[in-house]
Amino acid sequence: MSAAPGGNGRGRLKIFLGYAAGVGKTFRMLDEARELREAGHEVVVGYFEPHGRQDTILRAEGLELVPRRRIEYRGRVFDEMDTEAIVARRPEICAVDEFAHTNVPGSARAKRWEDVVVLRDAGIDVLTTMNVQHLESLNDKVQEFTGVKVRETVPDWVVKEADEVLLIDLPPRALLNRLLRGVVYPPEKVARAMESFFTEPTLAALRELALRQTAHELELRHPEAPGPSVTSSGAARVLEPLERILIHVTDSPATAALIRRGRRVADYLRGDCFAVGVVRPGARGDAAAGALAPHLEFARRLHIETRTLEGSDAAEALAAFARANAITQIFLPRPPRRALALLSKRHTTMRVVALAHDMQVTVVAERGRGGG
Repeated sequence: MSAAPGGNGRGRLKIFLGYAAGVGKTFRMLDEARELREAGHEVVVGYFEPHGRQDTILRAEGLELVPRRRIEYRGRVFDEMDTEAIVARRPEICAVDEFAHTNVPGSARAKRWEDVVVLRDAGIDVLTTMNVQHLESLNDKVQEFTGVKVRETVPDWVVKEADEVLLIDLPPRALLNRLLRGVVYPPEKVARAMESFFTEPTLAALRELALRQTAHELELRHPEAPGPSVTSSGAARVLEPLERILIHVTDSPATAALIRRGRRVADYLRGDCFAVGVVRPGARGDAAAGALAPHLEFARRLHIETRTLEGSDAAEALAAFARANAITQIFLPRPPRRALALLSKRHTTMRVVALAHDMQVTVVAERGRGGG
């Protein structure tokens, strides 16, 4: 690992980021694991998935592989990473493939990235791999131009906590050549792959997302990037974020996409983010309030601060909250089509636009394939 091992503190995290299967993420991760071992570090492989790729299998030769945990589920036996065995082994560095993987039911944790958090908390440095389409805030954008709903995602805050993000890049044409040669998938899976992600326009779009995301991660970690300032006494003084974003949470299915959009903008602007729902006075326990709960929980998983306001007028409640909390941008759902004829000044969205005239208000339309 390019940085020193975690030692007695929290382990460090390095992510090898790609845009599709077959670009070489696992190969490069194992290559670095070998280099670290040869440099005298204690390295183990917690999990890696070769997918039958001989060059990847060869890269794992000579590395210590921690035996996997076998879990029975619905009459079948599955192999998962044995996180507890790795913690007991206490290596300096652990290579863990497929960061976004969903563990089989019966595992101690639902997601592999949660297993990685356990390893880091134990002081173990982790090398891991993921594709950009597994980043939670990009879920809707990826579905928009691929038509594929990515089910396995990693929260943005987890990736932001990484100490290093390394892009593993390969031109789309070169990746397609690898696919057709049978390097990426067995021949019987090639035709199906070329009907989903593996078309040149889709790969080019995913690659652009990966390039932009890596540039963003680099900016976040650049030594000269704006951050905490230091006073003459040496005490750290955290500067207040310039941008503060409010996301209006409703019971609309499109709210998840709205939350992702607001979270991503807040990340780029390095601002604070609030997800705010409004219920009628005394209605916190009724069905309307209950419909907001899944969206508010989703926002919390993305490390967004949530609020539930009571008010007979949602627009006035939102505007008052925005002023009291120095909000600079408000993200609102677009009114449903049936309301378009009634927009005048009565709909909540249009009333917020009028009441928050000194703030930037963004009305986000639901994407054609649904808001997820």
